[in-house]
Amino acid sequence: MTVAASEPSGDRPEVRVVAGVVRGSREAGVAAFRGIPFAEPPVGPLRFAAPQAVRGWSEVREAVSYGPPPPQAGHFGMDALSQEAPGDDWLTVNVWSPEPSPGAGLPVMVWIQGGAYVFGMSGLPEYDGGRLARDGEVVVVTFNYRVGIEGFGQIEGAPPNRGLLDQVAALEWVRDNIRGFGGDPERVTVFGQSAGGGSIAALLAMDRAAGLFRRAIAQSVQGTFFSPDLASDITAACAAELGLRPTVTDLSGVPPHRLPAAGDAVGAAMDRWVERWGQPAYRTIPFSPVVDGDILPVTPWQALSDGAGRDIELLVGHTRDEQRLFTAITGLLGEVSEEQAAAALRFLAPGPDGARRYREAFPTADPDGLYELVQSDWLFRMPSLHLAQAHTAAGGRTHVYELTWNAPGMGGAFGACHGLDVPLVLGNLDRGQPAMLIGEAPAPEAEALSARMRAAWTSFATHGDPGWPTYDAERRLVQVFDTQPAVTAYPEEASRLIWQDHTFPVLPLIDR
Repeated sequence: MTVAASEPSGDRPEVRVVAGVVRGSREAGVAAFRGIPFAEPPVGPLRFAAPQAVRGWSEVREAVSYGPPPPQAGHFGMDALSQEAPGDDWLTVNVWSPEPSPGAGLPVMVWIQGGAYVFGMSGLPEYDGGRLARDGEVVVVTFNYRVGIEGFGQIEGAPPNRGLLDQVAALEWVRDNIRGFGGDPERVTVFGQSAGGGSIAALLAMDRAAGLFRRAIAQSVQGTFFSPDLASDITAACAAELGLRPTVTDLSGVPPHRLPAAGDAVGAAMDRWVERWGQPAYRTIPFSPVVDGDILPVTPWQALSDGAGRDIELLVGHTRDEQRLFTAITGLLGEVSEEQAAAALRFLAPGPDGARRYREAFPTADPDGLYELVQSDWLFRMPSLHLAQAHTAAGGRTHVYELTWNAPGMGGAFGACHGLDVPLVLGNLDRGQPAMLIGEAPAPEAEALSARMRAAWTSFATHGDPGWPTYDAERRLVQVFDTQPAVTAYPEEASRLIWQDHTFPVLPLIDR
């Protein structure tokens, strides 16, 4: 069912959606609607279930505040933030539109935030869609999806990949309702970063998501996808922290905001399970999408190689210094020992001679450099590049970028690190945690770079052309975003050659 009705005049625009009428507000030239449910609260009898259609309402529903976020891990204080906004209506969308009228027919951009699949909430200030919507003449949508055990734990009696199913449900809501906000449901682009980029890669491989979007922008694709055995084993360890079994019956009795602490406890001690869980334990990644053979049939790289999503236009890329943010968070920036670099190469470099190949390819790299290179390549850079290559090889239209601008914030120590693209793409240079990378007062060069990236993203969403040539196996042309932008052959040639034959397999349970 599709609804297209709205009342765009005045400071309190109203739009009728399938479930009822919502009333938003006017902010800086756009209409904003927040906290609109797209599914029933996944609690009580619906705990750990696939998202269910939201029940309707008869009165006009105020849509001026973000909905409460799903339970969050403790990273960056997200657990405390989530408890400041109590409630169980976790599954809500937010919409910004420059023209909330059914006849506007504007392109739609749906943002999927990252957070390592353990945290993430659409109400963070860095995800405000107002500036992108206003400057790009697009409708911007953000939403919450379940994370951690609630969204990605492999629980007996529950469907896997509930977080991905939430994303599909949000996209179905967009299909059925976005016309009333001025959007064109035939011109939907999904875009997201980190775990959001990994989610977009998964959506490209999912039959359930077919037809829900026309274009995709995958930023810093997180390349981890678990086997059911590995996911079950990690979830069992989380349940054991509570003295419970990993079943719907046992875990449904745990208050939702208590459950992430069990995941945090396992994450903090994952090095104990390195011999059993392998790379995710070394890299402290307790949750990821599960290649279950049904909801997610195969890895995104395999799916795209087989032709899935060939008709979807894809823009994909990464930052140059992906790992540096995490190295700083762990206190190792400038302090990586030879032993730590050797361990990173041993666990993450591809193939039996991967460590040797890195040392030979980067002969002047010190331990810090080798540690950063292989971590960046394994988790984000090479998964992003290989997604582009798989899509291109199967006949899909693909554009690739790399962000190399050195962030000036905090003394410039972070370079072009993971997450730097978020404020630049959304235009929120002075708010939210990623704004610390930009600095207290955004410099003209930051504003200029943000304007270029926003123009590229919205042009791609509107016309399918971000402003530079498509990627192909021969020329490998990439847009480099820096103070002086340039189109060049794919950089980091040595890394590309080291990883060229890697398939990014499903991550298994090693020791049964």
